Amino acid sequence: MNMQSKSDSYAAAGVDITAGYKAVELMKTHIAKTMTAGALSDIGGFGGLFELDLTGITHPVLVSGTDGVGTKLKLAFLMDKHDTVGIDCVAMCVNDIICVGAKPLFFLDYIACGKNVPEKIAQIVSGVAEGCVQSGAALIGGETAEMPGFYPIDEYDLAGFSVGVVDKEKVFDKTTIQPGDVILGLPSSGVHSNGFSLVRKVLDVEHADLKAPVEALGGKSLGETLLTPTRIYVKSILALMEQVQIKSVSHITGGGFYENIPRSLPKGMTAKIKESDVPVLPIFDLIQEKGNVPRREMFNTFNMGIGMTVVVAKEEADKAMATLQAAGEQPVRLGEIVAGDEGVILW
Repeated sequence: MNMQSKSDSYAAAGVDITAGYKAVELMKTHIAKTMTAGALSDIGGFGGLFELDLTGITHPVLVSGTDGVGTKLKLAFLMDKHDTVGIDCVAMCVNDIICVGAKPLFFLDYIACGKNVPEKIAQIVSGVAEGCVQSGAALIGGETAEMPGFYPIDEYDLAGFSVGVVDKEKVFDKTTIQPGDVILGLPSSGVHSNGFSLVRKVLDVEHADLKAPVEALGGKSLGETLLTPTRIYVKSILALMEQVQIKSVSHITGGGFYENIPRSLPKGMTAKIKESDVPVLPIFDLIQEKGNVPRREMFNTFNMGIGMTVVVAKEEADKAMATLQAAGEQPVRLGEIVAGDEGVILW
C-alpha cells in the first residue's frame, strides 16, 4: 500500500485516495483466482497486459462486449449484499461474445461510487472474479472512481467489458439456418440483469419486505430471488462447439424473445416456439400477476426462464442435448425454424 500518497485537501472534498489503495489490496486475493496463462499484468499498473496464444487458430478474430448491471444494483443496495452483482456484470459481457463462438480472454471492470468503502469494493470485485472464473477469463485490470456529490455515498455503478477470440472459420454462421432446424433453450437462473426498472415498479421493491419468505417463490425471499446472479453459458457453448455445428446463438437479455432471437436468424427465417415448452420461472408469473402485464409483453421484456437459445440441424439435436447435459445444463427443445419474416412465433 502506498503510504506516501495522501491529500488532506482532496479528502476534505470527499475523496480518500488511501481508501483506493486499501481496496486494491483487499481485492487482490479475489483477482488472483482468475489468472490464466495469458495474463501478464499485476493489478495496480496503468494497463492490463494479456499475451495472446494463437495455437491452432488460423485466422484470429477479436470479439468484444461491454455492459453493466443496470438498476438491479438497487436490490444490492436495499439488501446490502454486494458479492453477486459482479457475476452479473461479467455474464452480460461474456454471454454476448460467446454468441459468435468467441472464447473470453480477459475482463476489466469499472466501479463508480459516492464513497470508497474498501470492504464493499472488495465484495463487488469478489463477484467479478467469480464471474471470470466461471467464464475462463482473466481479470487483468479495472478502475474504481470515487465521485462524491455525483453518486449518493451508499450507491455505486458497475460496468465492464470483455475481449475474446475466435477462429474466423468457426464464427457461427446464421446464413446456414434453414426450415426444420431445431431451437434449443438453456434455462436461466431468474430475471438475470434485465427488465429491473419494470420489476422494481411492479413489485414496489423499495417498500417490500425483501427478506420474508414468499410462498409463490417456493419459500425463497423476494430479495434472494431477484439478486440471483445471471447464469454464464460460456463453457457449455464451448463444449457444444466441439461436438456439433452450431448455426446461431442468442443471448436472451432486455427485449426478451421477440427482440433477441430474430437477431440470430437470417432474413426469411422465423423461430416457431411452443410457449408451453418454455420453463417459465415462478418469479415471472409473480411479476405478471402483480403488474397485470400482458403475456406478450412479458416475453418481450424478460427471458421468462430461458437465458440462451441455440440453433442446430435437426439431425444433430439429440447429440447437442446430450452434450449440453454433460456440461451441466438442462436444455429444452423449444421449437423449430420455419420460413417467414415474423421473427418469432409463440404458439
